Amino acid sequence: MRAWIRRFGRRRRLVAAALVGVSLLCVLTALAPGQPGASVLVAARDLAPGVLGTADLSLAALPRSAVPDGALTAGAVGRVLAAPMRRGEPLTDVRLVGTALLAALPPGAVATPVRIADPDAARLIAPGSLVGVLAAWEGGQAAQLVADDVTVLATPATNDDHGALVVLATTTAQAGQLAAAQAGGRLSLTIKRHLE
Repeated sequence: MRAWIRRFGRRRRLVAAALVGVSLLCVLTALAPGQPGASVLVAARDLAPGVLGTADLSLAALPRSAVPDGALTAGAVGRVLAAPMRRGEPLTDVRLVGTALLAALPPGAVATPVRIADPDAARLIAPGSLVGVLAAWEGGQAAQLVADDVTVLATPATNDDHGALVVLATTTAQAGQLAAAQAGGRLSLTIKRHLE
């Protein structure tokens, strides 16, 4: 009987020491600061596809569990957004037109994203296609050619209710004409040449 009491007494001390250790660990965990968040670039407002400016983006601290893969922390100003973004949405690398595309721009050209009204027509072209862009407005006015002999740089897979995104290599003047036409009309394509 005394041997049993002695064995139980030793185990009781061991169990008590283990419980004290677990309690101490719980207290330290509760007092430790939470996991730090990560500062990532988010849309400062609803954004349409196009070149990103400083007013389009802001830094926001998000919990690490809410940061998507490929989230950017810097280096997006001046790059081309391929698809619309909602205010507060984190900017990821797949939302931007690739740097290889911009490196392929001819001297003096700019990358100009436009929305083509008919997504099926946009599927007929590919990077390297030579196209013309027509703008049509409501009210029976004839469609007008607003950019001619422009090369397709990219056709990101972002078809939605607003049409298909196409990135063109244009002059600065053509980019301005396309922006004005897109603001009040619907754009369509004429295909001059398709490079395989």
